[in-house]
Amino acid sequence: MARDITELPDLAVEGGRVAPVRARMPIYLDRLPPCNNACPAGENIQEWLRLVKAGEEEAAWRELTKANPFPAIHGRVCYHPCEAACNREELDGAVSIHSVERYLGDLALEKGWQFEKPRFSSGRKVLVIGAGPSGLSAACQLARMGHAVEIRDSSPVPGGMMRYGIPEYRLPRNVLDAEIDRLVQLGVRITTDYTVKDLLAEQAEGGFEAVFVAIGAHLSKRIDIPNRDASKIVDAVTFLRDVASGERPLIGRKVAVYGGGNTAMDAARVARRLGAEESIIVYRRTEAQMPAHAEEKEGALAEGVKMNWLRTISSVDESDLTVEIMEIDEAGKARGTGRFEKLEADTVILALGQETDSNFLRRIPGMRFDHDVVQVDPRTLMTDVPGIFAGGDAVPSDRTVTIGVGHGKRAARQIDAWLVGRESAERPKHDLASFDKLNLWYFGDARRNTQPELEADDRVTDFDEIVGGLTDEHAHTEAARCLSCGNCFECDGCLGSCPEDAVIKLGKGDRYRYDYNKCTGCATCYEQCPVGAIDMIEEA
Repeated sequence: MARDITELPDLAVEGGRVAPVRARMPIYLDRLPPCNNACPAGENIQEWLRLVKAGEEEAAWRELTKANPFPAIHGRVCYHPCEAACNREELDGAVSIHSVERYLGDLALEKGWQFEKPRFSSGRKVLVIGAGPSGLSAACQLARMGHAVEIRDSSPVPGGMMRYGIPEYRLPRNVLDAEIDRLVQLGVRITTDYTVKDLLAEQAEGGFEAVFVAIGAHLSKRIDIPNRDASKIVDAVTFLRDVASGERPLIGRKVAVYGGGNTAMDAARVARRLGAEESIIVYRRTEAQMPAHAEEKEGALAEGVKMNWLRTISSVDESDLTVEIMEIDEAGKARGTGRFEKLEADTVILALGQETDSNFLRRIPGMRFDHDVVQVDPRTLMTDVPGIFAGGDAVPSDRTVTIGVGHGKRAARQIDAWLVGRESAERPKHDLASFDKLNLWYFGDARRNTQPELEADDRVTDFDEIVGGLTDEHAHTEAARCLSCGNCFECDGCLGSCPEDAVIKLGKGDRYRYDYNKCTGCATCYEQCPVGAIDMIEEA
């Protein structure tokens, strides 16, 4: 049912609009856009969308990369919680923020845009452990602040789980390499094939005043499954890493993937590309309880991956496996029924979650842990050991690329403050610009642009990228769909609606001000403002 966006005043309870003495007055204010509020990387999404709309693409890219140095990556792999929060979803579909972000990222690579180098050197050195999204993000921000940054990573090539966990059909490696190379051009030193075993010794020998630990979750959780042929069981992280490294493991015609997360979906889809005629997800709970993102599951289904809900693997035999049929109890938990069935499988891939290899940190006195992750101050991301910070998969949090990048940015600011001995103050947030604060009569219908995609039958033949980018025209059209929630975009509605000429236009980019000697407090400007950037307050 369509939502009525024009609410009429209730004349039975409303007071008069004006009186001999003004009882209320309008003020201009800024509110927090819901997309900005939902972005784990802390992007000012509304502002860079505005710049794209204005045709200022490079300025938009520079605004975006203040918070997130990797828009070409994020435009492809982020699960865009910003879009789930977008107020436009209530009208005709959320703004396709991720596709415009990808457009800017790809345009920057095409044009060769680089980060501006800092004007001065702080003389401070910071060590980053891990060249995944969180470590790279922190390194970029610290280098921009003028600090000398070195990254050490145990893998042959930087990128972390972006390289070794996300398949190439979602994130082409030339895009990943180009975005990382921009950090090298900025001055970040990256040493690969280097495993840090004694962090305190490493820090002392290198003269590093602070450390950011950003190790990824590269270890698969294991369970004991009775089996007659251990060679047919492989963990998903190793499987995906081998494929990302150029190997093509022999997996047979039928593959079963045990698990229901995004890694399970990736493993099942990669198996199809390696020639598996049948790729089956075995998951012990229901479809609704599945932790995989909806688009991952839908992509797998489109490519012929089968889903076997409410099943758990009991044993693995030479040519098949035995699964127990499960049921959901009153508490919502899966429990066995004692009924079993057989599934054919040449290979079983275990995708039951990942852990970090944090053993090298356990040698440091005072460090606290929660299973495989290190405990940190949730505001500063500093561990109990002064000068050692941690983020991304190494700390308690959801494990996504965007959260990792957000941790890197936050840690960099805290490290910078710690190095100079000052407190890093948290800036208060504005009130949220929720849907009910908008007056959407101003905006017409504008349907969401869609990105081109390969046909499902063509996807499983190779690792070509599935989703294409927006054209220039579509990217600008999509950016123009932004409602500018909570922030004035100078539509002149208040100027034109004021019956007393109390609104004064200050010029492009400077918005307006009120002449309160003329204003009667009638609230006409407030009632018409499309974006909710005016509020009425009681007269002081």
